[in-house]
Amino acid sequence: MINRPMNKEMNKKTAAVAVPVIPMAVMLVIGSWGLDRGGIWRDEAATFQVARRTVPQIWRLLHHVDAVHGLYYLLMRPVLAVHPGEVLLRLPSVLAAAVTAGLVAALGARLARPRVGLWAGLLYAINPMAGHYAQEGRSYAMVAAGAAGATLLLVRAVGGRSWVPYGVVVAVTCLLHEFAVLLLLAHAVTLALARVPRRVWAGWLCTAGAVAPALLPLALLSHAQSAQVSWLRPPGQGSVDHLVRQFAGPTDEVLAPCLILMYLALCRPWSERTGRGLPLPAVALPLLVVPPAILMTVSQWSPLYDARYVLYSLAGAPLLAAAGADRVARAVTRPPRAAVTAAGALAVALVCAHQLPLLRQDRSMAQRGGDNLAVASALAARELRPGDPVLFLPAIGRRSALAYPKGFHGTRDVALAESARTSGTLYGVEADPAALRRQLAGLDHVWLVAEPYALRPSWRPADPTERTKLTVVGEQFEPRREFRGSGVTLRLYERRPTTAPRQGRGELRDQP
Repeated sequence: MINRPMNKEMNKKTAAVAVPVIPMAVMLVIGSWGLDRGGIWRDEAATFQVARRTVPQIWRLLHHVDAVHGLYYLLMRPVLAVHPGEVLLRLPSVLAAAVTAGLVAALGARLARPRVGLWAGLLYAINPMAGHYAQEGRSYAMVAAGAAGATLLLVRAVGGRSWVPYGVVVAVTCLLHEFAVLLLLAHAVTLALARVPRRVWAGWLCTAGAVAPALLPLALLSHAQSAQVSWLRPPGQGSVDHLVRQFAGPTDEVLAPCLILMYLALCRPWSERTGRGLPLPAVALPLLVVPPAILMTVSQWSPLYDARYVLYSLAGAPLLAAAGADRVARAVTRPPRAAVTAAGALAVALVCAHQLPLLRQDRSMAQRGGDNLAVASALAARELRPGDPVLFLPAIGRRSALAYPKGFHGTRDVALAESARTSGTLYGVEADPAALRRQLAGLDHVWLVAEPYALRPSWRPADPTERTKLTVVGEQFEPRREFRGSGVTLRLYERRPTTAPRQGRGELRDQP
């Protein structure tokens, strides 16, 4: 009898450790699986080359482009200083995803019970969307970790803890990506649904009011750089359906049960802990719905939506699904708690096994933007010789040389007037059309490193230097050899004989 309270206390401590640690371990395994894919894609290339610059060079870049990723680049700088490679580029995202899985588990345990937390954390860890961004050298996994941490700190603050940690984490998360500011609106809806007292509202409003001024400079600077997202289009019903599948289940076999469990979690009464904290649905539902809904609505007029920008909302789905599963378990029967917990974990394992082909497929470069910059560098290393003139079409194609410079070692970048580092740009400053014509006039051959779309007759660049490349190469040179890789075409052009009739842009058309 004397040992029972002690055993109960030990069980609580064991659960407090095991509930977050197990999902973290699973996420680490899934995130580390196939981490080195033998190449990086274009967005990762921006991280790879910018984060290896000096702090003043990064600071100069942010005044022209990529201000929204500035803090992330600065955080990645010491990481890549250890060893600039693909594994270290992605490892912070793997660790951030593991932390997120643990925080989701901690949220579920605090808002409901330990087994709900365990199931929710495991569901997050095996989600293909979470696994995808866990293996990407960009800020989105870190933003998701920050959002989950801020949500847990919100729950603690409502329970009487200090609001300062919550404010600090929210501010840092928003500085990692400004669209995380929508998390504040989700939390406001949470407080409204939970009908918290005025003192809680006062604490939250003061904290939100302190965070907003810290984000204002970033908001103004990124607004001036809005041309970077000009490729986005207004989301439609297809975007909604796609996001639902990414959040709740990529296949019908997973999606339907998950949606049913989420619905059961939302059926009132929400929680048996009324008056002792925030109900789980009041926390999870706004987190899941509010940021995507607002961003999609705004994007009908000013397109800003992309699924990765709301990755942090994913945490709401496993929390609701786990809470629904707990309701079913308590309604059907009352077996030993350990048996129920194990049965839920087994169900998650079956879901993981079902999704294993998708997880395996996601480890290929084809799922990462369709281009592998290492392939372009390998082609260049095989075919180009020191001193060979190279022309990148368009200038953004230079990212392969910036990410993997060994393949282009000793070659001459004909159009480059100022390097990316010294100019404070991503891809350097190119010569004006007149200077480029003079450079090309003295060449008897030139290697063209082209993006696939740049070789299509329908491509009409707005930049005059890009148009000059097309015109001069099409009129004065003719193609001799061509090599294709993942998302890149390497083509050798030789100057036409002076007696040959000149032809126009048609020579730049993609060869069959």
